[in-house]
Amino acid sequence: MKKVLIAEDSSVIQNLAKKILEFQNFEIHSVKNGQQVLDAMEKEDFDILLLDINMPVMDGMDCARAVRGLADAEKANIPIIAITGNARNYTMDDFKSAGFNDMLAKPLNFDALVAQVKALTEK
Repeated sequence: MKKVLIAEDSSVIQNLAKKILEFQNFEIHSVKNGQQVLDAMEKEDFDILLLDINMPVMDGMDCARAVRGLADAEKANIPIIAITGNARNYTMDDFKSAGFNDMLAKPLNFDALVAQVKALTEK
């Protein structure tokens, strides 16, 4: 079973994404900010990260850069999807340069969420 780590400070979005992905047989772990993502990655391995861009403590952009800079090459190369409510503030190039593989705009299109997670974890 593929393990997904969702970092999202909105419980509503976190819970919806969790339900939808669990229905697709993914194991979901949830945290509220980028620092908690890094802490969780130290303890266990995940197959993909879903990072909200606007989070307290450490936002998604800084978190993606930190993950890409990890010493463990396997962890540093994990697929990462940006979740953003302010897609206009960033271009796809901004996300790519921060280390994201893809992005999803809010309100989330759950079909797109499932399709992207599957595409990035079926390697």
